[in-house]
Formats: sequence, structure tokens, C-alpha cells
Amino acid sequence: MNLKNVVLSCLVLLMSVGAIAQINVLNAKTPEEIGKKTKDQLAYDNDNPLPYGYVDERDVLWAKSTWEIIDLDERVNFPLYYPIDTNNIGADRRSLYDVLVRGIRNGDIPDVYSDSYFTEKRTLKDIEASLVYTDTTDLGIEQFNAEGKVDEQYIRKFALDAGDIEQWRIRGYWYIDKRQGDLRYRLLGLCPVANEARSKAFPDDGVDGQVELFWVWFPGARDVLHKAMAFNRKNTSQPISYDNLLNSRRFDAVIYKVDNVMGDRQVKDYINDNALMQLLESNRIKEYIRNKEIDLWNY
Repeated sequence: MNLKNVVLSCLVLLMSVGAIAQINVLNAKTPEEIGKKTKDQLAYDNDNPLPYGYVDERDVLWAKSTWEIIDLDERVNFPLYYPIDTNNIGADRRSLYDVLVRGIRNGDIPDVYSDSYFTEKRTLKDIEASLVYTDTTDLGIEQFNAEGKVDEQYIRKFALDAGDIEQWRIRGYWYIDKRQGDLRYRLLGLCPVANEARSKAFPDDGVDGQVELFWVWFPGARDVLHKAMAFNRKNTSQPISYDNLLNSRRFDAVIYKVDNVMGDRQVKDYINDNALMQLLESNRIKEYIRNKEIDLWNY
């Protein structure tokens, strides 16, 4: 065995030890103990999101706000989409949508808004109204006309779930820190996009209207996202938290809007009916932002 194999074996062993200490698979006496930390582990646990450093406004040399689309049909973005069937899988694995909705319903994520500028705050009742479509059957309508009431058996409810989410939209802030001398990115918000819940009630109508369900202020949701783990296809013993996955930009996204003088118009507003040219324009904007750091060190 050469030196390279020895180093690789030691690295795998250390990673496995860390994973065992986290999920307690090999030390569990009953299935209920899997995924639960011992009292000693909880006592010494300091697993919190890495805090953002303070950035003075005077240190921001240049900045640009971007809006991007994360298409969940792309394989690299699957960790944000799956699992969609939670009946036959452990409780420790949930999709990003399920994690956010559960956090909102539990009150752990209070900063929820209706738009990407975070101007209008939404309540749990407002969100539930957009996630669930309620319909009364014909028998229920007849009962209401005759008796003035409708039994529960005549009311149909159609709720959106993780499998209905088609894409995520994110808003971020690219800036150059002149003290550090580099280009940095700060994620500000994310939003699930899906067809209206009504489309599940009437699939034959061909209703195809993608809507933004809600916008979450990302810094306020980091604690919840840090505790939820996404699947790591390269090493299942080392799952990655959604907070780390999003902050490190381990996904593929397409820019569809940047802040500009024309009211932050979208790319499709000035490049009509040409998907290829829209994609090229998105790549041009991305390269323009990346080149800012290169231009910083050109003399």
C-alpha cells in the first residue's frame, strides 16, 4: 500500500468517525436512537451556523443585486428537490420546501414576505391560503342550497407538496469588500415556485400558471436550515446542511433579473421570445460580475 492510499484511508476513517458521532448509527441499541445524539454529545455540541462577519457600508466598493432561477429539473439541483415522498423515508431527510414550510408553521421562521423586496410581510394564514385550494362538490352545493350548510365529506382540499415545486428563485447581493480585496456573495431571500393549487383540483383544464408562493428572508431562516440536512451523493455519511449548501452556492442557477435603472426589468422584458439569447444574456451578466474581481487587480 503506497502513501497515497494510506492518506486516503485515514481521511475516510476520520470522516466516518465524525459521521458516526453525528447520526449514531453504529452505536444505536434500538432504531429509535438513530439520528439522536447522546447527552455527552449534546453537552459539547457547538454546531451553529457560521455567523456572517460585519461589513461596513464604507468598505463596499461595488455591489450588484441579482435574481436567479434554480431549475429543479437539473440533476445538480436534485438535493433541493428530493425527497418528495416522505412516507417511506426517515424523518431526518426532508426537501427544502418541507423544511421551510414546517419552520413557518412552527413559528421558527417569522420573516416571510410576498415579494423579493421584502416590503409586505405574510402571515401563516396568508401562506396556507396560497398552498391549499378548497372546493365544494356538486352534492355539497345542493346541500348548502337546501340546508344552508355543507358537510366535510363534500369539501375537497388540494394542497401543494414538495413534488409540485418546479423551481426556486433566489435574490442575492454581490459586492466587493475593499478591505478583503475580493468579490463576495450574500444570499438574501429564496422563494418556491409552483403551479397554483387549483391545477391539482382541475388537471384537465390545463392550468399552467407558475406563481411565487412566498419569499423567505434567508438570514432569519439560517438556524432552521442549518439543522436540516440535504443528501450528499458523493458521501452519504457526510450530509450537508441546507444553510451550507445555499451559502456555498452548490447549485446551478440562471440570472433572470438584476437591479437596473429601468425599474429592475427582467431579461425577458428586453429579449422577447428567444430562450437562447436570454440564456446568453444571463451568462453575460454573470461574467460581468465575475470580471469585476479580476479588474480589481489589473494595473
